[in-house]
Amino acid sequence: MVQFRIMSLGRMRLLLWLAVAAPAFLAVELAAVSNPAHAQGVVRDIRVEGNRRVEPETVRSDLQFSVGQPYDPGKVDASLQALFATGLFADVSINQEGDTAVIYVVENPVINQVAFEGNSEVDTDTLKAEVQLKPRSVYTRARVQGDVQRILDVYRRQGRYAASVEPKIIELEQSRVNLVFEINEGGATKVQGINFTGNHAFTDAQLRDIISTTQSGWFDFLKGTAFYDPDRMNLDRELLRQFYLKNGYADVRVVAANAELDREGSGFYVNFAIDEGELYTFGSVTIENSLPGLDPNSLTGEILTHQGAIYNGSNVEKTTEKLTLLTAEQGFAFARVRPRAVPDAAARTISLSYLIDEGPRIYIERINVNGNLRTKDHVIRREFRLAEGDAYNPLLVDRAKKRLNGLGFFKSVDIKRRPGSASDRVILDVDLVEQSTGELSFGAGYSTSEGVIGDVSISERNLLGNGQFLRLRLAGSLERLQVDLSFTEPRFLDQNLSAGFDLFHKEIDQTDEAGYYSTRTGGTVRLGFPLSEDLWMQTGYTLEYTTMDIENKYHDYVSDVVIREIETRGDDSLTSSIGTSLTYDKRNHPKNPTSGYYLQLATDLAGLGGDVQYVRVNGEGRAYYPITEKITFVGRLIGGHIEGWGDDDIRLTDLYYRGGETIRGFDRGGFGPRDLSSPRKDALGGRTFWATTAEIRFPLPFVPDDLGLSGAVFADAGSLWNANDLAKEMGKIGGGNPGGITLADDSSIRSSVGASIMWNSPVGPIRMDFAKALTKEKYDEEQFFRFGASTKF
Repeated sequence: MVQFRIMSLGRMRLLLWLAVAAPAFLAVELAAVSNPAHAQGVVRDIRVEGNRRVEPETVRSDLQFSVGQPYDPGKVDASLQALFATGLFADVSINQEGDTAVIYVVENPVINQVAFEGNSEVDTDTLKAEVQLKPRSVYTRARVQGDVQRILDVYRRQGRYAASVEPKIIELEQSRVNLVFEINEGGATKVQGINFTGNHAFTDAQLRDIISTTQSGWFDFLKGTAFYDPDRMNLDRELLRQFYLKNGYADVRVVAANAELDREGSGFYVNFAIDEGELYTFGSVTIENSLPGLDPNSLTGEILTHQGAIYNGSNVEKTTEKLTLLTAEQGFAFARVRPRAVPDAAARTISLSYLIDEGPRIYIERINVNGNLRTKDHVIRREFRLAEGDAYNPLLVDRAKKRLNGLGFFKSVDIKRRPGSASDRVILDVDLVEQSTGELSFGAGYSTSEGVIGDVSISERNLLGNGQFLRLRLAGSLERLQVDLSFTEPRFLDQNLSAGFDLFHKEIDQTDEAGYYSTRTGGTVRLGFPLSEDLWMQTGYTLEYTTMDIENKYHDYVSDVVIREIETRGDDSLTSSIGTSLTYDKRNHPKNPTSGYYLQLATDLAGLGGDVQYVRVNGEGRAYYPITEKITFVGRLIGGHIEGWGDDDIRLTDLYYRGGETIRGFDRGGFGPRDLSSPRKDALGGRTFWATTAEIRFPLPFVPDDLGLSGAVFADAGSLWNANDLAKEMGKIGGGNPGGITLADDSSIRSSVGASIMWNSPVGPIRMDFAKALTKEKYDEEQFFRFGASTKF
């Protein structure tokens, strides 16, 4: 019974608690259910604190919640991210005070001034244009780091990979700062070496001439191509590819192009890996036409690709363009020409079919040219073979892009197409980035015939933005001085004509060879134009004033022919002449060819006014044949003849003088007509000469190719004869008689054999010739060793 009572008492207390406390607890719970907003915290107000320049509404507009919405931690985090993303604030916090959300911000300062310290290699204006932070812009750490990287990129493009940039801020009143970029430029990181792997058809030296990057030399401060530039590497890859395609290697691939910094960090070694593929020739070449009314036979004369010839990718593109233009001229504005190549790996041939059909009917509404701050619009637009309103042809647009790149005026050329005002209209945007086109160059060297030689020139390839060429050059040696000014308009009258003029002054000391020195002062007006893809014609008019004199101290040692000519014809003359030249060039390389040939024929007619009358004809032919991949045979034949007309004799200054530059093994002016009765046996010059050379060039054995050393063995032969009438008349009188001389003048063949060592040195090409004369006359002057070196920088 006692236990029962206790349990009853506990139950009674429980019931009493339930009767009193439970209703109050339940009322609280019901209130919470009936008013959930109060339980989660509804935002009744948003207050912004800490802002000075930024309006509160600007802050509220970036929040992910608003008044009347619950205070949600997820949306608070999103709001913080959005506010930081504006770049206006250095710090942001969001707190809840009752039903008010308090946004506290610390604004980023405003930049008052941007300055650069320590920069000497890059001017301040260039850096200001590169950075994005400007005065009155908002300072942020991210934007500062972005500008630091942009400054470093500028220095890296100039080869300064050791440069460093430290941004500093100077705090000012009213939340403003001065931003200072402290720059340590470091040393220039140059290209110490350029190497190629996989190249068999062309040597490293030949390929180095093709690319724009150059190896470090003595005078790198005058040029920027010896500094490593990744952007230039991409250009070099394309230059190599185009060069191989032009020379028959249709499958060529530039597998890799990379640069490695040496251990000291002082220079880069650039490496190009090339997969040349096989050498191809053209197979059958046909035209397949699907345009009614177009006769394909009328187009065959424009084809530059011929069966059996070495494959040339450049000629494929040029033929495609020519056929496109010709079909358009015949009334087929929307004609499309596409080359279809069918390679035969077994026969190593590529058959070509030029497919002609009708393309889509789209017109060019407008051509916009952008980025040409210096180059004038017409210089750019004339490279297009189409104009606004013409039918759109993507081939001609691509060819225009290549021509613009070929001008050398622009770092980059990009032509973009976008829709026009109608569905059949397009707008072309030509985006250009210009580059420097001025050049200051020096040359220096040594020659056994002239001693120390040198030249300096300043040139501009885009004069005043007109695309014109201007050069002033000074050259000289111990025996020669020359000053000339050249101007060329490459697109005269906006046609494919080259027009220009040359002004010159030359002083030549021939005292040792002929007993006199002469000066030539004058000018030439010229006009050149292509007759075909590889044939160029140039014609011009020249007016030249010439003087001839004898130094007093040499008067008693000079040939009587020289004295007589000055006495009878005077010491000066005025030559008025017209000249024409034809040049046909099929070489595979402009500087170091290994195959192909070069032909030139030039004529001059003097006597259109003035007091000199003659006709002069000069010719030259050179051929290159690859015996093996690295051994090349070179053949050369040159000759010339000058003849007076109208009973006019040829002056001594207009005759030919030949020596070791023509037949090695002979001194300067060392063979040809000579006055044996003069104390020094002076050369008198001749009216006719010829010379031929056979040479085999090869790499030196056991010598690494990257040293640039090569050798050659050669045989030269030729002759110079036929003195002027005055010398012949005095020769008939005979030496020892008054008014007579002992004249040696015959057409006997002079010949020599020898060997050469050639070096593409860091300071320029150097050549040493060792030659022994085999056949000669006893009065000829020999020279066993001939040395020449020069450099351009």
